Amino acid sequence: MAIGYGPCDFRPCRALVRDPYRGFMSQIQQQAAKPPAAPAGRPRPPGRRVGYFIAVVVNAALLFVLNGQPGWQDLPFLTSATSQVLGLVNLSLAVGLAVNLVYLAYDPPWLKSLGDLLTAGIGLAVAIRLWQVFPFAFHGSWAWCATAVRVLLIVGIAGCGISILVQATSLGRLAVRSAQRGHTSTGH
Repeated sequence: MAIGYGPCDFRPCRALVRDPYRGFMSQIQQQAAKPPAAPAGRPRPPGRRVGYFIAVVVNAALLFVLNGQPGWQDLPFLTSATSQVLGLVNLSLAVGLAVNLVYLAYDPPWLKSLGDLLTAGIGLAVAIRLWQVFPFAFHGSWAWCATAVRVLLIVGIAGCGISILVQATSLGRLAVRSAQRGHTSTGH
């Protein structure tokens, strides 16, 4: 019987017969000795920086649209009650812009968690205030948007609350790890 490649290739078996400890078993040991694949964690720095840059551009554009001329007054779905929430919305956009500018230069995990905790806290305040004031007016065939915006505000409030818990936990874990190692992690 000829031994060749295909469904009846017995070459690995011949290695076991000749030297059972250096054949198949050594392959298993080599596989077991390999470190596990890196867990899906933070994206690589260039990808993170692109995201930070996009966030800076979006926050700056929103600040310009809301506060420039003619500004929010020219948006047909916003009411005069918008002035009651505009300061908090501007704060949220400005902090988001500043935090992402910092991340562009330096983004260790502890700073990222701290910045995300800050922006989530302000975002929660904005979402709650928007719910209270509800400076939106949708008429006619667009009346359904009022319900959609309320649903999105609920999702935003829940998301900010969850983010606050996650970032606070992350900061706590990073602090414990840093204390155990006896130094501050740079994250790079």
